[in-house]
Amino acid sequence: MSTFTTISSDKMARLIGTANAPVLIDVRTEEDFAADRRLIPGSIKLSHDNVTDWGDAFSGRRAVVSCFRGEKLAQGTAAWLRQLGVQAETLEGGFEGWKAAKLPLLDARKLPPRDAEGRTVWVTRARPKVDRIACPWLIRRFVDPSAVFLYVAPSEVVGVGERFGAAPFDIENVFWSHRGELCTFDVMIEEFGIATPALLRLATLVRGADTARPDLAPEAPGLLAASLGLSRMYDDDLEQLEAGMTLYDAFYRWCRDATTETHNWPTNKVKA
Repeated sequence: MSTFTTISSDKMARLIGTANAPVLIDVRTEEDFAADRRLIPGSIKLSHDNVTDWGDAFSGRRAVVSCFRGEKLAQGTAAWLRQLGVQAETLEGGFEGWKAAKLPLLDARKLPPRDAEGRTVWVTRARPKVDRIACPWLIRRFVDPSAVFLYVAPSEVVGVGERFGAAPFDIENVFWSHRGELCTFDVMIEEFGIATPALLRLATLVRGADTARPDLAPEAPGLLAASLGLSRMYDDDLEQLEAGMTLYDAFYRWCRDATTETHNWPTNKVKA
């Protein structure tokens, strides 16, 4: 049972992917991580050895710490974080408990190299519409919360990626791109191994909006309209991305929690 310093896997799974999700910190030993190079979605891999060095960065925030079984490494790291002003909890059962519950695990081998500050860096074409906002949302909510996105001229995406250590996405002839009928958003869900019913439902909407297939879901035209509207509202691609994060937060929560909910106005009765 969860306490004020622990959280169950079920409760944590409900928070991942939402705007108010806590920082999830994986402090498994290198030996344990080498044995299974997967991560709970959205995790940051850090070492318990130097928690006093990196812990201040999370002061004033909520964090959940996970180790192999949720025992001494997670408990000790969380206790130190609380000393540093972090609202820190441990994940019950740790990584092994999450895995035993058959919850999604992200394949860390698919992550691009990180920069000096530990962030993944991605690059794509400027003036985003659908996929180039949806994919950054997916990455920040489920893959790397601190990910950086560079929007550049289409002809320069690959070159910028090579010079700045950034992973190109949503352009032709790169790994992170459309495959057959799948859009880049679909591909990322599949490659990272993070499919859930809600994300797969959202992927159908994104695919329909991005590939001119409104027949895939009745909500796809609405997502396309909202996406095109955002692209007209913002000249700055990064400002558009921040606004788009809220848009996809809303669509994700609908896909997860509200697909059967309806809103019916009362029938107006006209008096004779």
